[in-house]
Amino acid sequence: MYSNSDCQYIWGRCLDLIRGRVPPQTFSTWFQPIRAISISENTIFLQVPNKFFYDWLDSHYRDIIQGTLKEISGNGMNAKYTVLLSETEAEKNPEKDGVFQKTIESRPEIRAAQSGMLERGTRINENYVFDNFVEGKSNQFAKAASIAVSNSPGKTSFNPLVIYGGTGLGKTHLLQAIGNHALINGCAKKVVYVSSDTFTLDFIAAVQKNKTTDFVRYYRGVDMLLLDDIQFFQNKEQTQEQFFHIFNDLFQHHKQIVLTTDRPPLELRGLQERLLSRFQSSLTVDIQPPDLETRIAILNKKAQKDNLDLPYEVIEYIAQNVKSNIRELEGLLIRLLAYSSLMKVDIDILLARKVLRETGTIEKKSILSIEDIQKTVGDVYLVNLDLLVGKSRTKEVAEARMVAMYLAREYTNLSLKTIGIYFGGRDHSTVVHACKSVEDRSEKDDHFAQFIGQIKEKLKNAK
Repeated sequence: MYSNSDCQYIWGRCLDLIRGRVPPQTFSTWFQPIRAISISENTIFLQVPNKFFYDWLDSHYRDIIQGTLKEISGNGMNAKYTVLLSETEAEKNPEKDGVFQKTIESRPEIRAAQSGMLERGTRINENYVFDNFVEGKSNQFAKAASIAVSNSPGKTSFNPLVIYGGTGLGKTHLLQAIGNHALINGCAKKVVYVSSDTFTLDFIAAVQKNKTTDFVRYYRGVDMLLLDDIQFFQNKEQTQEQFFHIFNDLFQHHKQIVLTTDRPPLELRGLQERLLSRFQSSLTVDIQPPDLETRIAILNKKAQKDNLDLPYEVIEYIAQNVKSNIRELEGLLIRLLAYSSLMKVDIDILLARKVLRETGTIEKKSILSIEDIQKTVGDVYLVNLDLLVGKSRTKEVAEARMVAMYLAREYTNLSLKTIGIYFGGRDHSTVVHACKSVEDRSEKDDHFAQFIGQIKEKLKNAK
């Protein structure tokens, strides 16, 4: 029997190993908040802040945790996760002795349909479906092509389908959504999702064990092959050779092939010309970084899925500052949730700003913060912040407030609604009126226009 001290010791050793294998920010965001609460012969129970946190952990870091547990314990010890529920959630999920917890089974690597005839293959994540893929201008064509091949695998002219785009933009989501859709709707019986690295390791293991024939038979026997990150095949001559023959066999038998890569096929280096020729003759679709509206929609979708009540201004603030990829967008949202849960503080715009600054997400060249604008305008007009955001309508305060609103629209990417929130919860029409008043007066009053110009110079120096 294991004691509580054994539990803490084993998990502590795991954390020590994990710390050296992941970036510091990843470790502090995803591993430090985990608490080991109990242990049995083959299972360690780990407590995480919320279901959203668990979903991300299980889909991105499950292999690291399981591998480290095996390394430390010397056996096949598994991890099960306990989510600490809020009181509202606890009322819906009553547990014995009033302990507000809910244990979640870690997803098995391979799942089969109820008939027992369908195979889910290698680690298709059931959460990656078309319904929760947020569509925008940056990914519309890629999603439409993906749906088409999932409805009629191998029967369209989109074979193979190549999806390319930068890191964290949703290529893997679309790739696995194709497999999930085909399986659920009975369009394919055997679907295999595999990364290029795993494919290579499978091939090396087959060679070492003299089971190359089994390797080839397995991959040629699929109805749909979903291969992620083909750029990592570069300079792996034997792996490319095997893949070329598997590719040809599947194509000739009208089996669907879908590939992803981080760049257009024409820009791939270190791959055989005959492979590149196959890729270039395919339908190639790209995914671009999402625009602001799509980023907001993605965060809203995540919040709704996990029953999270997030203020709109927080969602907009994160979307304004995280522009590179969806993975970083979701990662920062979960970091915010973890911080709120562990520190027992409400999620608001100030917490969002703190978390983004700690992660270095806000660029230094940055757009000015609205607080900087309020302080600068307040100093110029000799009006303190309480008056600026309060209900006072004296001439000096009202003018200072209108100028601050105008400059906030000028120097930030915040919406009119969010700007109004910073000024005592005023609505967007008040902000519109303030901006128009300042603009009209500046056109008619040169002295006032010069005065506004001086404030702008102070703001530029404050950057």
